[in-house]
Amino acid sequence: MSGPETLRPPVLAGSPRPRQRHFELLGPLLALAALLLFNALFTPNFLSAQTLNVNLTQVATTVIVAVGMTLVMATGGIDLSVGALMAISGALAPMLFLHPPLGSPALGLGLSFVVPVLVAGAFGLFNGALVTRFSLQPFIATLVLFIAGRGIAQVVTNGQLQTFSNPAFQYIGLGRPLGIPFQVILMILVVALFAWVMRRTVFGRQVLAVGGNEAAARLAGVPVGRVKLAVYGISGLLAGLAGLIVIAINASSDANQVGLNMELDAIAAAAVGGTALTGGRATILGTLLGALIIQLIRYTLLARGVPEAVALIVKAVIILVAVYIQRPRR
Repeated sequence: MSGPETLRPPVLAGSPRPRQRHFELLGPLLALAALLLFNALFTPNFLSAQTLNVNLTQVATTVIVAVGMTLVMATGGIDLSVGALMAISGALAPMLFLHPPLGSPALGLGLSFVVPVLVAGAFGLFNGALVTRFSLQPFIATLVLFIAGRGIAQVVTNGQLQTFSNPAFQYIGLGRPLGIPFQVILMILVVALFAWVMRRTVFGRQVLAVGGNEAAARLAGVPVGRVKLAVYGISGLLAGLAGLIVIAINASSDANQVGLNMELDAIAAAAVGGTALTGGRATILGTLLGALIIQLIRYTLLARGVPEAVALIVKAVIILVAVYIQRPRR
């Protein structure tokens, strides 16, 4: 009599094989290695701890937001509201610790870390509801908060710049445990968590299945609506977290500036890292590599005196090339 047979879950449509995942990372890895080698040889002081610190801290919030964007794009969607949600989160936090409820500074500080992120997540769920319940195209659904979200942040703050000095709150952006920027630690934790979710959990396979073939995924029993709702909620939560980091670094909250153009940076990082704009293929590690590539290109150009405006043009060209390279793989 044969031994017990090990049952394995079926591979859902759109779920990449291990070899395929490794191949998708090869291009971004080679591009990043080439940039690192070039700067090591030709950029003065590139191999210093200060340069590493500058590049990692400048890319941390982009990566955190881009992870959420990657999940949304994996389902075939897009989230244009992440920058506005950062502004809303950044507007709420100072109000809580500058004017603490019940006159308790400790309570206000604790709530300033939790409430803004949850509010941003709730707005993310609102985006998801527009997509799933009202069948709006993701571009149109998230355009609503892209336009209105920053206005909400301005109304909440009466259009005033909020400045503060609160070392306990600012630790999220300026803290350096063991000499490592705390925001970089948060970035690594977010990347590690969602890389595991996408590769090792049923939810991760469902996300890819929805983006790969929504009709087939629905017939296979995947709860398409709940999956989409979840990824937009996660995107909102991560945008809220990034908003807290930004205002902690700046010691101020300006609803007009917090998260400005972040949606474009997040989409660029995900696209360059290998996430398909049409859904069905995504890699969290690729998104991290994509963000690092864009940051290093910008650093390389600025280190050579190239104006910021030219660096933006180069970034646009890189995105165009990345999307073109993806085209024949579909």
